[in-house]
Amino acid sequence: MTTSPLSFPLDKQGFPTRATIHGNLGTSALVEHALKRSEGRLTKDGALLVDTGKFTGRSVKDKFIVRDGTTEDSINWGKVNQPMTPEHWANLKADFLAALKDKDELYVADLFGGSQPEYRVNVRVVTQMAWHNLFVHTLLVRPTADEVASFVPEYTILNLPSFKADPERHGCRSDTVISVNFTEKLILIGNTEYSGEMKKGVFGLLNYLLPAQGVMPMHCSANIGPDGTSAIFFGLSGTGKTTLSADASRTLIGDDEHGWSDTAVFNFEGGCYAKMINLSAEGEPEIYATTKMFGTILENVTMDENTRELDFTDGSKTENTRGAYPIEFIPNTSDENLGPPPSNIIFLTADAFGVLPPIARLTPEQAMYHFLSGYTAKVAGTEIGVTEPEATFSTCFGAAFMPRHPSVYGNLLKERIAKGGAQCWLVNTGWSGGKATQEGIKRMPIKATRALLNAALDGSLNDAEFREDPNFGFEVPVAVPGVDTKLLDPRAAWTDQAAYDVTAQELVRKFIDNFAQFEAHVDEGVRKAAPIAAPIAA
Repeated sequence: MTTSPLSFPLDKQGFPTRATIHGNLGTSALVEHALKRSEGRLTKDGALLVDTGKFTGRSVKDKFIVRDGTTEDSINWGKVNQPMTPEHWANLKADFLAALKDKDELYVADLFGGSQPEYRVNVRVVTQMAWHNLFVHTLLVRPTADEVASFVPEYTILNLPSFKADPERHGCRSDTVISVNFTEKLILIGNTEYSGEMKKGVFGLLNYLLPAQGVMPMHCSANIGPDGTSAIFFGLSGTGKTTLSADASRTLIGDDEHGWSDTAVFNFEGGCYAKMINLSAEGEPEIYATTKMFGTILENVTMDENTRELDFTDGSKTENTRGAYPIEFIPNTSDENLGPPPSNIIFLTADAFGVLPPIARLTPEQAMYHFLSGYTAKVAGTEIGVTEPEATFSTCFGAAFMPRHPSVYGNLLKERIAKGGAQCWLVNTGWSGGKATQEGIKRMPIKATRALLNAALDGSLNDAEFREDPNFGFEVPVAVPGVDTKLLDPRAAWTDQAAYDVTAQELVRKFIDNFAQFEAHVDEGVRKAAPIAAPIAA
């Protein structure tokens, strides 16, 4: 039985089931289903609050790619892209389909990955839970009614949280599994309720497909200025990618995943997925407002059961509390989810060592170096076992989602910069005056970061006086109106400048050690863009 007919039935795909099929339901209907099935609760203001169970983030070590004739020579195999044999996949798929066949209810959403029509893919998502279907309906690009009526899936995701994998039979690590088969165009997700697995599954799919078409896939946010020029913001979680792109004075293209073609920067998605921890109306008004809207999904946020009021400061279950909402919930968003190729490229980092300046201008060679490095830092208190700042290098600012070798994405960036002449900047949203763990050391003021970004994006920063950083070699402005000059010179911000020199040298060494893996894949100009530790004064 199907409550809403599918243009291309599941059994025609080879997925027979006795389940009642709820096909392409809208937001209101999916919320009603989620509430009826006790999958979530409404907050005071009408958002849907859900609990993702024991999984509050992605199960990175449980993700696999089937290694076959299609992928053997095109995947960057290793700890991130773990192989699964075709034999183990066959067992896993057979058991998945057997489980699917016996479900009482299933939810199906037919959606697009990618907003530029020439490069989008048709993705069907089949879920056991109503709120999971609401999530993908919110996060991916929603087809028109006519497009739904003629929709034929190219790639399919089957998401069954009740399915438990067998490591011996399925060739996986535990009873949780995420397995991608590019040949069969199928992704299987089992034994996890964390919704981000579906979102990142589509991202990984596009990261594999688009480079072959000359399009650069990116883990970045993007927006358009009043002058009509675009900017993209690369950055790992916690660096400000979503916050800094949601600027009332600029038009938002998207907050997380984009493609860069010859003619556009286009959003892969139709929604946003923002961190909610410590969210406030004062700090992030546009995002905060979405938490009071019907259609928003809040994951693992604490709620008072009597008043239904939310407590965004409570990270007792996870620091990774999340909110998913349609992109149009943010004021001033692009109607087409795309904009022109970027004039400015921003690499965001949260340096917890207090070494990097709040902004630096990069040459194209330095840009490729920092893109491949993908540096940020973990801070004590955000992860179990982290008591001191830890350097984190995630290639291309998204290593976990990049199936191909990093040089593929790095060379695409190099070609795009050369073709369009985009100006590149490194922006540190981390700490100044010492390490993050030192008493009295504070994070970069958001007002200073926004002032520096605005000056970079409107072009006025290019008229400033610059100095060369003695460790990293990039250019740092000496003075910028509205910004404390002391912030611009991280060494001067330290009380103990000898300690700064030692810390800077340690960070430079971490960069050099990490980049050794890429040296054979880049040209001499990029190798020369590496930092060099400045001599420590006697």
